[in-house]
Amino acid sequence: MSIGSFIEVQPLPTTPKSRRNLGAIATNVDVNKLSDADFEVLRQALYTHQVVVLKGQAAATPKAQYELTKRFDPTSDSYGHGKTLDAKRSVLHPDLKTIPHQPQVQVIGNGFLEEFEGLKNITLKHPHHKTFHKTAIPDAEDLDFTRFYRWHIDAALYGLNPPKVTTLMAVKVPAGRTQTLRYDDGTGDEMSVPLGTTAFVSGYEMYDILSDEDKEFARTTKVQYAPHPYIWMSGAKSNSTGLGLVSEGLEIPKNELPEIEEDKICVLPMCWKNPLTGRLALQVHPSAVEKLILKDGSVVDDLIEVRRRVYELQRPGIAPDLVFSHDWEEGDFVLFNNQGVLHSVVGAFAPEEVRVFRQCNLAASEAPLAP
Repeated sequence: MSIGSFIEVQPLPTTPKSRRNLGAIATNVDVNKLSDADFEVLRQALYTHQVVVLKGQAAATPKAQYELTKRFDPTSDSYGHGKTLDAKRSVLHPDLKTIPHQPQVQVIGNGFLEEFEGLKNITLKHPHHKTFHKTAIPDAEDLDFTRFYRWHIDAALYGLNPPKVTTLMAVKVPAGRTQTLRYDDGTGDEMSVPLGTTAFVSGYEMYDILSDEDKEFARTTKVQYAPHPYIWMSGAKSNSTGLGLVSEGLEIPKNELPEIEEDKICVLPMCWKNPLTGRLALQVHPSAVEKLILKDGSVVDDLIEVRRRVYELQRPGIAPDLVFSHDWEEGDFVLFNNQGVLHSVVGAFAPEEVRVFRQCNLAASEAPLAP
């Protein structure tokens, strides 16, 4: 606790079966009325614990959500995915609706709403792995079993810097059941998850568990992302773990993408430095990767090899005992360090199960800190 603030921050408990060091709960918070001292407590908590759950925030307004998100990067303003949502071919297009009176805040979820924050007669669609994965869980098992949909960083990865922070506000949450999440990659890995959880893994832990050789590779390698990546990947399918794509030559050809501006192509280091602790996170959006630029300047542009190498580096970091799957309650307001964690949508809903969330992130005013 910091002088001038009554906010209490407690790390989330772990279990004997968990290696996870990720997440905290903050109490005595009012998102609508945050002092400078309150914000500093939340900032330190975020960069220490990476995911911070603020309980009991049902009254938090979209304006307050935007203002808190912006406070982490005061000169940022544009939505983190830019104009991606307007592109009909983008894999993100069906998933998000924009709040008219606060356009930096998006609505995500599942089910029909007659009215919400100025939106009328909208149908929200929770992403389902069968629309994106190469293989799928059989329909008969759909309500009992699920997968990670897509491990990712919130970022346009074309013309804009990755947002520093994403905020998620749970407005309506279906209650009751759990699902068994299967990796379906031959390892036998699985875990029990709450319905509609958001899954997080730490990029810092993902880096820390690498061999010394792989750490050196990660520290000295840059990633080049595909131009208009969410359109480029729209014809391809994901691995069953939700970690990267299967290489079948189904990416949209460059000559069929919107006009490509070379100076907007995104090249970022594999590792990003925590601004508070200095720790390094292995931060790669595995589905959007196109090329690797090595320490000596040579370029790996064989997409099969690029994806294989990134998968080998990231797969240990999504092991079940490293995943934090948040059990959402209505009024939960979650901050996460978008430059230090990967996250994934999870779950399969019945049509009558309504889920309503608000999301906000803003393209950063500067590139992530390099090693």
